[in-house]
Amino acid sequence: MTQAAVNIDQIVQNMQEPVKTFVARVQELGGPNCLAITAFGTIATPAFDPTKHTAKSVVVLDQIDLSMLRELAKEGVKLGKAKISAPLIMTPGYIKGSLDAFPLEFLEIQQCHVCLMGADFFKDLSFDTNHIRLQSERELKTILIAMRQGLLAAAGREKMFGAMESDIAERLIRTLRGLLWLHGTKDFLTAIQVVGHIEQETDRTLPGIRKAFAYNRQHDWDDFTTLYHEIDGLKTLADRW
Repeated sequence: MTQAAVNIDQIVQNMQEPVKTFVARVQELGGPNCLAITAFGTIATPAFDPTKHTAKSVVVLDQIDLSMLRELAKEGVKLGKAKISAPLIMTPGYIKGSLDAFPLEFLEIQQCHVCLMGADFFKDLSFDTNHIRLQSERELKTILIAMRQGLLAAAGREKMFGAMESDIAERLIRTLRGLLWLHGTKDFLTAIQVVGHIEQETDRTLPGIRKAFAYNRQHDWDDFTTLYHEIDGLKTLADRW
């Protein structure tokens, strides 16, 4: 099979070879059923740091092929060492039919992605304001529930707060980008830029959220409670915006 050309120029230099190897392997396993491979998130920016990040991607297949995914799964250890996450697997029909259920996830991909091969299925997506608002509100409430449950599960072991906040940070930044989208900011912003814009729009400071995005930092009880109350305070924005 002749493999499609790989668009690698936007990937940081030290990740170009691992990404090319990954794309080639997916093409080899998927054959004509592989319609596109799209990198998204930090890997599509100059800020990617393999000591902090892993490369995220979406593989778009014409039809879901479990046998192909089983073979790709055997590459998991190798991909992990190369700082490449397991890709999301979608079909064109899934993308089209899921914009109402997962608008924040698709908005995240659309705002910062590079199509490595095949068609760009995300560039021209459009989103319904109500879908963005409802998921943003739901995500903030879900994060708060997770924090309360996590606090109980920690059983007094405050060293677990750091891992908990790291898990929360990814969902939170996606949600905050949704809130800014509702308020007219459609372009991709880094996490720190997002927090700054939210602070400006709400006329408040968010030190707990800023700390949640800090790498290699210990998080204590004060950080946890500050983060919780800031997220709780942002809940009303989803409805108002």
